[in-house]
Parts: sequence; C-alpha cells; structure tokens
Amino acid sequence: MSDPRRRVPGTDTLLADPRLAQAERVLGRALVKSVIADAQQRARAGEIEPERVAECAVAALPPTASSLRPVINATGVVVHTNLGRAPLSRAAVDAVVAAAGTTDVEFDLATGRRARRGRGALGALARAVPAAGGVHVVNNNAAALLLAAVTLAPDKEIVLSRGELVEIGDGFRIPELLASTGSRLREVGTTNRTSARDYADAIGPDTGFVLKVHPSNFHVTGFTSAVSVAELAELLGERHVPLVVDIGSGLLAPHPALPDEPDAASMLAAGTNLVTASGDKLLGGPQAGLLFGDAGLIERLRRHPSARALRVDKLTLAALEATLTGPPPPVHEALAADVLRLRARAESLAAQLPGALAVDCVAAVGGGGAPGVELPSAAVSLPESYAAALRAGSPPVVGRIEAGRCLLDLRTVAPEDDAPLAAAVLACSS
Repeated sequence: MSDPRRRVPGTDTLLADPRLAQAERVLGRALVKSVIADAQQRARAGEIEPERVAECAVAALPPTASSLRPVINATGVVVHTNLGRAPLSRAAVDAVVAAAGTTDVEFDLATGRRARRGRGALGALARAVPAAGGVHVVNNNAAALLLAAVTLAPDKEIVLSRGELVEIGDGFRIPELLASTGSRLREVGTTNRTSARDYADAIGPDTGFVLKVHPSNFHVTGFTSAVSVAELAELLGERHVPLVVDIGSGLLAPHPALPDEPDAASMLAAGTNLVTASGDKLLGGPQAGLLFGDAGLIERLRRHPSARALRVDKLTLAALEATLTGPPPPVHEALAADVLRLRARAESLAAQLPGALAVDCVAAVGGGGAPGVELPSAAVSLPESYAAALRAGSPPVVGRIEAGRCLLDLRTVAPEDDAPLAAAVLACSS
C-alpha cells in the first residue's frame, strides 16, 4: 500500500488554488505559505486526509495580516487595558482608514507649502479645553511626563508628595520614569499626609517644578490629608515655580458619573500651569499623551529636541481629532448606559440561550481611573465552563468569573453586538 503522505499536494500546487491565490494577494505570500505548511503537516501526521489540505488551509486563513483579533468585551470593565483600553468610535475608525494613505498631515493644500503637523487635532483639543493657553500631543501620558521633566527640570528637582509615588502598571513607576531623565526627585510629606508647609520647605533654587499626581488606581483612607491644586497654585505663584498636574485618565471636563475624578478644565481653572493626561482612557480615543497649559510652557515642550522622538503618527492624529469632533465614543456611551435598558437586553438574551440567567451586577471604569466607582449593570450569567469556550470562539468573547458563574456584562457590550454575542454562546452550547 502506498504511503498516503505521498498524496499531500505540494506548496506550488496549493498556491495555484484560486482561493489561496486570492488570499496571497490580500495577506501576503509568507503568511499564506505558513498556513499551507501547517495544513500539510496535519495531513502528514494523519490528522486530515491529503485531499482536504487545500480546504483546511483556506479555513485557517486569518481575516487580516495582523495577529491581533477583535474581541467582544463582556468583562464589565469599560476601559480594559489588556483589551486595548478605549475602543474607537466609528468616526475615529473611518478617520484612521482615510489617513492610512497619502494625506495632508503636514501640508497646506491651499498654499502648496508645509503646514503645522496635526493642526486639526490640536485645534480640536484647544476647543475642547478653552482654558488652555496651548496644547500638545505625544505618544502616551508617560511620554508627556517625560517631556515635562527633560524640558522643565534638567539637573533640577521635581517636588512630589510621597503619597503620590504611583506605579502606573506593568511595573512602571513614576519616580523611576522621572529619575531616568536626570531630574532629581524631592519627596515631601508621608504616604498618608502631606501639608502645604512640606511643599514650601522643599522649594528652592534647584526646583524645576512641583508635580501633583492623581492616584487614579488606588485609594488611601483613614488618617489622611493632601494639598489641593488651588492651594499649591497659590503657593507656587508667589515663587514662580511651575505646577504640573498628572490627571491620568483623560477626563477633559467634569463628568456627572465620576464626581471625584479630576479633569483638565478644572485643574487649569484652579491655577495649574501644565496638565498631562491619557487619550485612550476616559476621553475614549487612541493612545496619546495630552498636554494642556500655559502657552509659553507648551511652546518650550514642543520645541525641545526630545519632542520629535515622542511625537504621534498621522493615524493617531486622525483618530484623536475624530474622537473630539465626532459623536460620543464607546467609552462615553458605556458610562452613560441606562441600567434599565441593560437589564432588558440581558433578559432578552437570556431567553434565547440555554441555561442562561439575567442578573444584576456591578461594572467598573478600569484603565487606572475612578477606583472604587461602581457602575450598576446587568449581565447574562452562564455556567463557568463557558468562559474558556467563549474566549476560543470566533469572535472571541471575554467575560468574567464571579461566584462560580461566567458573567457577560452588557455595560461594555455595544447593543449591535448582542446578536454576535448570542451566536457565540449558542456555538459553545451546541
């Protein structure tokens, strides 16, 4: 009997298959060949018949040339760092697609001359926070702090409360980030209590600026005290020392659901000279570091040589502008979702799914923002075993385990994703 492995079609033969030839034009030769090789190996191992190699290769082709896969976020964490933080609005996605080709990012079509890079996004930021004398964008909030340190405090001290020596995730710590610039940290106060006198005693000729960091991912309660931004601004104004405030989460104006979360407009109104924030958290846009403040300070930052290394690309600028000028992004819609409507959706979905229950639950803001804030929500409750199966599905669905059940929290699921969500659950139960 002849070896069935001899019947495994060769790579050139498979590449000539019209389906795989079309995939090569879209996905690239290397990727398609790797999928073909996997299918051939499965046939040689006896897992599939040699005659099914082409069919299996076609079935295994990814939808795009990227390994990133879109998922349905049913965790109830609105800004989920591990799932890419803020999902972009449809307007922002369209803007990214439009900007992906040749664009006038740094060109004036009217005059035929070079123009200011990202002027549309910068203008939108300035309109969103009118109190800012100037605005600037870098590639994330850590970069914004880095730029402030290298520009305003080279070989100088940055005064910072010990209660605000924050770790921002994945082991990155703000003190280490600032120290890497060559600036020196001057820690004041204690972990739980810092006074205006602590700051006053530390400020001197070596002070580059005073930094106030919002502890966005933790709470310290009990015997505590801190100095308000307004108090610090008054103290530093007499000494002509800049006050830099890192609000972190990217809230540009007060939000009714997040009364304790600092925002850029309020910080500037209180006397802050420079505010730094993230673009991909509560703003709901792409990853970016946002800077608002005194026109002179912003211009110094913009002209510093390191600003070129920290600048954002045209895709980020396009997405940021569309986020600011377009309809509310998904993050805003999730924060504003009506709990009664969420409950109605959960009941409708549960009625379609075997073994499912509609339950009340609590969602979270996430992304290191608004710690302790509870968002009333509703979920579809399934047996715990569904969690792994849903993650392995297409599209993958990521829920959370709570009290031995898999919860699919609808606060973070767009209404238009209810049908794909139901289909994913049904696929797991069949």
